[in-house]
Amino acid sequence: MEKKTIIVPHDFTPVADNALNHAINTAKITGAEIHVLHVVAKEKGITEAEAKLKQVLAAIDTTVVLHAAVRVGNIFDDIGDFASEVHAELIFMGTHGQHGWQHITGSHALKVITHSNVPFIVVQEKPIKESGYDDIVVPLDLNKETKQKLAYVANIATYFKSRVHIITPDESDEFLRHQVKANIQFSVRFFQERGIEVTTKVAPNSGFDKEVVKHAVMLDADLIAIMNLNRNNMLGAITASHEQYILTNDAQIPTLIVNPVQGKYGSVLFS
Repeated sequence: MEKKTIIVPHDFTPVADNALNHAINTAKITGAEIHVLHVVAKEKGITEAEAKLKQVLAAIDTTVVLHAAVRVGNIFDDIGDFASEVHAELIFMGTHGQHGWQHITGSHALKVITHSNVPFIVVQEKPIKESGYDDIVVPLDLNKETKQKLAYVANIATYFKSRVHIITPDESDEFLRHQVKANIQFSVRFFQERGIEVTTKVAPNSGFDKEVVKHAVMLDADLIAIMNLNRNNMLGAITASHEQYILTNDAQIPTLIVNPVQGKYGSVLFS
């Protein structure tokens, strides 16, 4: 069996340490190995970065296999390229504002994510619970790519024995309302067939991104799963500005973000 691989971009900040903790917790359950990656702008920075990265990993007490990697380049291209090279299935990335490499937050985070075909879990300062991701909120809009994330969510939910909470925007138009209902029924059946506990909620269409976060806070959720629709111009309730809002939500709930794949409805994560 091919070994599972996780990547953690690390810029020697506390939020990167937190992303690494999330990755280690996930790797313990999935049996994955972790590649901790630092990107430097010039070759002269390699030696110092390698020493600092070695120090970071030496301080971690875990049975998970950790690999250190330093690359010359830029984070917007090289994180995705490195993920392809090591056949990664998931990337954990910390996001922050006033410090760290190139201020990874909002649109910068989306730029990194958009370059990679690998899904990301973006974390802030909130630590992962010992039990992992107990509750996952899954917003579903009427964009056709939205269903692609269901397979990723189902696999994470299976590993962590998570509960899944579907939230959809209310539609006043009767035809769109019928489509929303069909999406809910499809998603509920998808999760129930895999033995995953699932709930549903219809929220106001206006300010749907805020409703998603509000629902996640009410549930004390551990993860919000969204699609990165920043790659195209399709209209939908979750657009680039909404993605940024959820990625950097004030409740600091981690976000699973999946890039849509043309012609597919979802590949299997950690199968």
